[in-house]
Amino acid sequence: MAPVDIIVPVYRDLAATRRCLESVFNAADPLMGRVIVINDASPEPEVADYCASLTADADLVSLAHESNVGFVATVNEGMRLAEDRDVIILNSDTEVPGDWVTRLATAAQDGRVASVTPFSNNATICSYPHFCQDNPMLAGRSVASLSELFRANNAGQTIDIPTGIGFCMLLSRAAIDEIGDFDEAAFGRGYGEENDWCLRASAAGWR
Repeated sequence: MAPVDIIVPVYRDLAATRRCLESVFNAADPLMGRVIVINDASPEPEVADYCASLTADADLVSLAHESNVGFVATVNEGMRLAEDRDVIILNSDTEVPGDWVTRLATAAQDGRVASVTPFSNNATICSYPHFCQDNPMLAGRSVASLSELFRANNAGQTIDIPTGIGFCMLLSRAAIDEIGDFDEAAFGRGYGEENDWCLRASAAGWR
């Protein structure tokens, strides 16, 4: 399997952003490609300073907008930067376990899969343990230990769902090439753009 680039749009909340990026940098997943961090003109100086402090190299692309363009345009920019690779859109308030990229990429190998979304404690139709609710983390469980429970009990299983959830969502490059990127004209600064993209993918025969 080829490396997957990670797109992290950043706007507010330094503590959450730091936790997110540190979890990504510490994951050491062999399929993790470049981490593309895009500061969409954060109004919080501490967030902008933190993003500016990230050292760009072959594995990290760090960009800053002079003016806010919104989530949809920022993600589309990241998808273009990823060129021929699959991508994962990752919200900057998300934390990930160690081999998260490999597990998402493995699920994407099963037929014409346009997108893959993992479970989370706060992901609407992918929420655990209570569906369509914001759940607190289970007592005594870390992100890593909960991930291990899912690995043990759901190994090799996927479930078709009507739409991916953009908090953490792998998009196939082949699907992007066929149906295009997110619809900036229709969805502006964001909300519902991933639903639209997934419905377009489904209409074209993707899962």
